[in-house]
Amino acid sequence: MPVIQETVQEQRIYRIRHSFAHVLAQAVQRLYPATKLGFGPPIDDGFYYDFIIPNPISESDLPAIEAEMRRIIAETQVFKREDLDPESALARVERMQEPHKLEYARELLEKRGLPRLSFYTNGPFLDMCEGPHVESTADLPPDGFKLHSVAGAYWRGDERNVMMTRIYAYAYPTRAELDARIQAVVMAKERDHRKLAKELRIFVVSDAVGKGLPLWLPNGTVLRTELEKLAHEMEFSAGYVRVATPHITRRGLYVTSGHIPLYENVMYPPMRMFEDSDAGGSQAEQGEGDPEQYYLKPMNCPHHHMIYASEKRSYRDLPLRLAEYGTVYRFERAGQLQGIARVRGMSMNDAHIYVTESQLKDEFKSVMELHQRYYKLFEFEDYYLRLGLRDDDDPKGRSKYVDDAASWDYTQRVVQEALEEMGLYYALGVGEAAFYGPKVDFQFRTVLDKEFTVSTNQVDFAVPPRFSLRYTDRDGSEKVPVVIHRAPLGTHERFISFLIEHYGGAFPTWLAPIQTLIVPVSDKFNGYAKTVQAALRSRFIRAEVDDSPETFPKRIRKAAVAKVPIALVVGGTEANGATVTVRRYGIEEQRTMRLDAFVVMVEAEIGRREHVRAW
Repeated sequence: MPVIQETVQEQRIYRIRHSFAHVLAQAVQRLYPATKLGFGPPIDDGFYYDFIIPNPISESDLPAIEAEMRRIIAETQVFKREDLDPESALARVERMQEPHKLEYARELLEKRGLPRLSFYTNGPFLDMCEGPHVESTADLPPDGFKLHSVAGAYWRGDERNVMMTRIYAYAYPTRAELDARIQAVVMAKERDHRKLAKELRIFVVSDAVGKGLPLWLPNGTVLRTELEKLAHEMEFSAGYVRVATPHITRRGLYVTSGHIPLYENVMYPPMRMFEDSDAGGSQAEQGEGDPEQYYLKPMNCPHHHMIYASEKRSYRDLPLRLAEYGTVYRFERAGQLQGIARVRGMSMNDAHIYVTESQLKDEFKSVMELHQRYYKLFEFEDYYLRLGLRDDDDPKGRSKYVDDAASWDYTQRVVQEALEEMGLYYALGVGEAAFYGPKVDFQFRTVLDKEFTVSTNQVDFAVPPRFSLRYTDRDGSEKVPVVIHRAPLGTHERFISFLIEHYGGAFPTWLAPIQTLIVPVSDKFNGYAKTVQAALRSRFIRAEVDDSPETFPKRIRKAAVAKVPIALVVGGTEANGATVTVRRYGIEEQRTMRLDAFVVMVEAEIGRREHVRAW
């Protein structure tokens, strides 16, 4: 079975990082004795710990904390585990005088029903912790960690709770690995999509409009348009038909789908309107009885189900593939918003495929292959698949998942068989299924090493019956279709944030907002530059002329800074010979060629969506 397994090295790094977190907590409490503890988990590149510290600290205090941590490491403190029954565990936490640990302990014991809690001590430090840890602090490399930032974090991520001080750290088994990570972060910040998007004028966020609601500038809108064009072509070839749906809907639609109440916490609040009123004034103030409730749609699937249900369907109509770049709205917490990688209004490369049970596996494979074609085109390599399954042991299972064991067993088996027959490696995410069925998420890392789900492929056996979706089978019986939810290009917002970082803002010619920038060596050749521009734009090639009063070298430099894929130099020789001198971004050699030949070359390059790195 091609399941990604955790390696021995990964287990070792986890123990190192987890143990470092306990050393950090001990060091902070030594230096700031009245400090109270929150959580302190290992993370992908190190660890953090949350504290309530009597006096505010800043990054200038981190060197002193690091020094105290190294003193603790030198003490060769042994990590010892102890498991206690509920009564003893609560008594232990109460003696620790850690109110947040006590709150969590009570939740684990009383609400989740854990039969015992575990504790670790190292030296005088005691923490409620599941582990695992290294044997002793002697196993921690004293030069393998670095505290790098201080941030605010609400207790348990809830803004209604107390704000805590979070200290972040990098941690690796060796100094060389730590140094490599620090250097990578420095370089990554130069590729951060928020920085590059500002320089390249991709989007802005206006306080007057609202947080998480980006305004796409002309350059960013080009990226959206090109992605939609690509999706239209790919989906047309794969047999999809396109639909369009409104941005709002009545409450009942989401009650039927189950998104209310399961998803209501991230939906925008309803608009309450009276349907029938001939009087003047506000609709919200008119009429008799209860008003209608309308919601901004958080997803497109219920609308697509209504399109499916709008006419009688036969098995001959299936698979039916409905596609839409639909705009959806989700009220993400302000602290979770990040550039355009995490927003509140987004346009999704959505589609819903209605299939018979016998068609499910092959259609699921086809969607996976579509993902692969897209990612090969963009030269994405640093991603992995995560198979989300139901957790049969979750005590909240009945409220978290649709209660249909037979359908869960069937759909999970089909999805796993599809992945394995395709030879795809994946990580298991038990407990990560959608409420209506299993899913495969495509997990990417940003240049700052944050993991995001960029796209998904989901199976839904539960919602179609709620909408009474049916098709007539070949024997005349009425059957319920299975639905595949898929979004290979995710949302414009998240996908473009990855593209910006992936390419470092240097987009291939087909995708670049400005495909060619024409730079006349002096204003005497502005007329010829305009002629070149007209020839290119007549073939729908995005061409601009830089005829600003700056010097020629500065204008050439501007083209490089703007990461324009092709700069065309035109002067007397070019004007007299109907030629252009071609300078490609990232390629030292430049070439002079006839204008008509260049137009043919670049038009073909764009049509093939090539990545050109050499002549």
